[in-house]
Amino acid sequence: MHDNFTSPDFYQIDDLLSEEHKLIRESTRQWVSKSVSPIIEDYAQKAEFPKHLIKELGEIGAFGPYIPEKYGGAGLDQISYGIMMQEIERGDSGIRSTASVQSSLVMYPIWKFGSEDQKEKFLPKLATGEMMGCFGLTEPDHGSNPGGMITNFKDDGDHVILNGSKMWISNSPFADIAVVWAKDENKRIHGVIVERGMEGFSTPETHNKWSLRASSTGELIFDNVKVPKENILPGKSGLGAPLMCLDSARYGISWGAIGVAMDCYNTALKYSLERVQFGKPIAAKQLQQKKLAEMLTEITKAQLLSWKLGNLKNNNKASSAQISLAKRNNVDMAVNIAREARQVLGGMGITGEYSIMRHMMNLESVITYEGTHDIHLLILGHDITGHNAF
Repeated sequence: MHDNFTSPDFYQIDDLLSEEHKLIRESTRQWVSKSVSPIIEDYAQKAEFPKHLIKELGEIGAFGPYIPEKYGGAGLDQISYGIMMQEIERGDSGIRSTASVQSSLVMYPIWKFGSEDQKEKFLPKLATGEMMGCFGLTEPDHGSNPGGMITNFKDDGDHVILNGSKMWISNSPFADIAVVWAKDENKRIHGVIVERGMEGFSTPETHNKWSLRASSTGELIFDNVKVPKENILPGKSGLGAPLMCLDSARYGISWGAIGVAMDCYNTALKYSLERVQFGKPIAAKQLQQKKLAEMLTEITKAQLLSWKLGNLKNNNKASSAQISLAKRNNVDMAVNIAREARQVLGGMGITGEYSIMRHMMNLESVITYEGTHDIHLLILGHDITGHNAF
């Protein structure tokens, strides 16, 4: 598929970005145009993850861009991370999921809660993609209520014995390590690094997905897995630890969704200028202009939202509720734009010749994972009223 993307910037938000931000965006955008756009439709149709992109994602710095340089990261700010996620998700939500999981759900907890030995052992290899990770929180019976998890470990001398299972885990089928959240004998939640090859640890792949088809999803099964105690993250325990990771990932998603929306808008705009019906381009018709004007309005609002949130995160001032608002708004915005853009293209909108239908299906996962659309509403409601509706 030919990539002829032009980025909308109606409110000159580029003026708010540093030269470094723009350079990062341009280099990531060029990588997507060269390495993702030409192949992604084929991989989505085959329901196969393009594994060769892992090395390239490492090379462009998409794994843990905000992790300090001493651990192999690029030491960039949060807006840089957001911009990279925006550009990668413009290519495909599944490829962005791979980068998000590696950065916010694997490298972030090891960096924030890990021992110095754990940081030095894992982070540099995760940054290059030489080692890939996944994040085990969601269980078959505990999705929106992760605190109800039943995965647990028991003390066994210098090891613990881990039992349980996780599902809907991005990267699990090929991950070298899993950052798994499990309860100890006092029902306290801890992060445990489980390594590929540990006896009793398996990662069956999930098939028959209509969404994120170019992403690798699976389960994590723990059958009396012996995990050395030095693999337990010592820095933080309790449900707040994995939720901090999810905040980082949700922030990245708020930017990523803008990338999808911009791609759908760009496709619809260009198509409407070329498609002639009743003697003139459909772009000259009021209803098509209404669709395009509303798309651009919503994209512009979302751009300002994520930019401001990035500044709050850079100053360690972003609350979980603020992140929930942006994730919920921007993904919903992208869902609506994808559907409207599909309409602009008529029947052509359902073909793999254009990216819209793939984006539309991918967003059905993005609006559900990392906290569903409704759960984010209740997180915000709790923050507004002080009453927990869960």
